[in-house]
Amino acid sequence: MIQRKKIIGICGSASKNSANLSILKYLARQEKMELDFQLIDDLAEMPHFKTELTDINVPEKIVAFRNQITQADGIIICTPEYVFSIPSGLKNIIEWSVSTTVFSDKPIGLITASASGEKGHEELKLIMETVQTIFTKDTTLLIQGIKGKINVAGEITDHEIERKLKKFMKSFKELTKTNNH
Repeated sequence: MIQRKKIIGICGSASKNSANLSILKYLARQEKMELDFQLIDDLAEMPHFKTELTDINVPEKIVAFRNQITQADGIIICTPEYVFSIPSGLKNIIEWSVSTTVFSDKPIGLITASASGEKGHEELKLIMETVQTIFTKDTTLLIQGIKGKINVAGEITDHEIERKLKKFMKSFKELTKTNNH
């Protein structure tokens, strides 16, 4: 039997009713036969980054997060754009990991789903390139005008977005196969 790839889905939104969380849950449902999806949607509960604790006396929640990333075969970040940037909770958790190599050479998929999202998406790609993750043009996806594409029940109502997410996942799964570390 083939071992299912372990994927960590990180929701960058601070909202419990986030369209970004709905997208991650949609991907987890679509891929449940092939991938072992674990969602992280509680970034607001993580301690605020403190440089002096990055290597010594690291908070337990941060140690657990780093371990999840280390053990994952791939990561998908799905986030909104807040004030032309990535949300502070997402930035915070990445900052906790900069002094480590947990993200290094890790296959990653990047989705920005927001009203506009262009600036936040570019920033996310730059940050994840800086921490040395592996992604391609086909494992990044910008979904603009997200509010009109997901209903209040968290269901995707736009067939074009479903098609783009299928293409994204096909590329992401290929990336995790070609980048075994």
